[in-house]
This record gives sequence, C-alpha cells and structure tokens, in this order.
Amino acid sequence: MSDLIARLARLAERVNQDAWLVQRGRFVDATVLLDAQSSQHLISVRQGRIAALTHGPFVMPSWTFALRAPLAEWEAFWQPLPAPGHHDLFAMRRRKVLSIEGNLQPFMANLLWFKDVLAAGRGETVPSGAQQTAGQ
Repeated sequence: MSDLIARLARLAERVNQDAWLVQRGRFVDATVLLDAQSSQHLISVRQGRIAALTHGPFVMPSWTFALRAPLAEWEAFWQPLPAPGHHDLFAMRRRKVLSIEGNLQPFMANLLWFKDVLAAGRGETVPSGAQQTAGQ
C-alpha cells in the first residue's frame, strides 16, 4: 500500500506545481474519498490545490464524493499509457469496476479538472518514442 501512498503524494505535488491546473480548479473545494478496497485516502482540495492527503483506515470519514475501485484498477489507470477501459474514469465506470458516490455536483461541474488531476498520477502521459510517430 505504500506504493499508492507515494503515488498520491506525487500526484499532489504535480497538481500543486501546475499553475494552469490550479488556475482551472480555483473554484474547487471538495474532499474526495479515494477507496482502493484495502485502503482509503482522503484528498482535500481547496481552491484547486490539494491541501491535504489523509490515509485511513477511517471510522466515519467525511467526504464530498467517493471514487471506489479495486487497487488493481487504480494501478492500471495510472499506467503511463493505460489500456482501453482503464484510460478514463467513465470507462472504468462503464466496466462496473468504479463506483462514484456522494454529492456529484462538484465532481460533474469540474469533471475535466478532476480527470486531469487523477491523470497527473500517471507521470509522463506519452512515451518518448510515441511522440515522434504521433506527429507523422
């Protein structure tokens, strides 16, 4: 589980250092529960920045909305170039491996921002060799 904790810490660092992403999320204030079945993590977002990461187990956590999927699905989602069905939150939802619960208004109102934030955990999104072939 320490790999997931390290990945979330890197994700928070990348998001908070990305001025464009912070600017786009400046109206986002929410607490997201990321549930990987065997572990739970609260991601507190304030004005587009990840203000705090809290790692469970929790007794009765307070959250705005929750994203729940098995750890293997999160790992597949965070691959540098994820396979079809693992590349997007709604693709995971369509495959019935991700559940989205709670107050969905902040999530849906800022959907592209949340997708970009979670994708920041991937690191490099395009392998270096693929950039050359993509431009041809």
